[in-house]
Amino acid sequence: MKLYNLKDHNQQVSFAQAVKQGLGNQQGLFFPLELPEFERTAIDDLLALDFVSRSSKILAAFIGDEIALPPLQERVKAAFTFPAPVITVTEDIACLELFHGPTLAFKDFGGRFMAQMLSYISAADEKITILTATSGDTGAAVAHAFYGMDNVRVVILYPQGKISPLQEKLFCTLGGNIHTIAIDGDFDACQSLVKQAFDDEELKQTIGLNSANSINISRLLAQVCYYFEAVAQLSQEQRNQLVVSVPSGNFGDLTAGLLAKSLGLPIKRFIAATNANDTVPRFLAHGAWQPKTTVATLSNAMDVSQPNNWPRVEELFRRKAWHLNELGFGAVSDDTTKATMRELADMGYISEPHAAIAYRLLRDQLQPGEYGLFLGTAHPAKFKESVEVILGQSLALPEALAARADLPLLSHAMPAEFADLRKFLFNA
Repeated sequence: MKLYNLKDHNQQVSFAQAVKQGLGNQQGLFFPLELPEFERTAIDDLLALDFVSRSSKILAAFIGDEIALPPLQERVKAAFTFPAPVITVTEDIACLELFHGPTLAFKDFGGRFMAQMLSYISAADEKITILTATSGDTGAAVAHAFYGMDNVRVVILYPQGKISPLQEKLFCTLGGNIHTIAIDGDFDACQSLVKQAFDDEELKQTIGLNSANSINISRLLAQVCYYFEAVAQLSQEQRNQLVVSVPSGNFGDLTAGLLAKSLGLPIKRFIAATNANDTVPRFLAHGAWQPKTTVATLSNAMDVSQPNNWPRVEELFRRKAWHLNELGFGAVSDDTTKATMRELADMGYISEPHAAIAYRLLRDQLQPGEYGLFLGTAHPAKFKESVEVILGQSLALPEALAARADLPLLSHAMPAEFADLRKFLFNA
């Protein structure tokens, strides 16, 4: 598999190199040089397979002969140890629940697959430092995926006071090879620090720097697989008119869905669902890219004003000769999010803010005869405090959360200054 740098097309790397580097020159994202596509009959055959077997073939289509299918399937089996069920909500809308992994969020798929890939392609004595920024769920998924791995040190930056307390508990109580830093700033400030680190050649070479954000191609490709898993659970009639609504912050999840469509998966159209941080909806509506200052919302994992994966979306549309005006979009306020969570609860489905936003826009934009699927990206209990207040009912904590709820936080506090982070990375 060859990938090229979206900011420097002359830089081409292998899959293994892209996984290890994370970012290319000029902080450029890596993107597949070849876009594989399955015939319709092959898609039907894939949808008849079990999750692990199907996912292995999908990933093999991108990775090529760089990793043989048998060891790839072993690694996929080790990563994808939990289901992604489609749960009916109304007659024509269902939720793809992606929160049944160890950290109760969709990031478990990408985080665990990346850990398996790094373990497979790295030399036994190779030192690696994973540096990543999180707006909530990435941190936990990456921390648990790499926890206790030899020769891998993980450093996670997150915006202090801007993620839910239970999200924080999931990854800031591990210790060992997991280091967490609460940054005095928003997610974009955390992401900026990560990018500055990747521009520092001395730092990169000395500590073996890598990133586990959705900017890493291994995480992105892993997420393609659960779109196929969703369609496999639908009837033929539902597949024929499928609309998928994706709660979007950094836009990795939407990118993965579009790559699934590029492979030949029958998805009629997508809806990019955001909160008040609506850079992309405004761009799609008016054609001007004008990020504003990030604002804090109920759906904190989507509090991103400069989504890093958007260049991949644009590149895929260009390569496939698709038109951006075919992409649905919308932004949902906190008040509407609350009302939608109550609406879902009245129908018997308990949701958290991110999924509620995706449902709301899907409900509003679904046409007669279409079937809608919205992504449930995190377990409602990860937002226990806000969900209980909004719905007026108590939520039981899943074991994964209950086991960590009372443990002390082990995080460091740091201003959003690169010099401070650089010193920490050299000395931690």
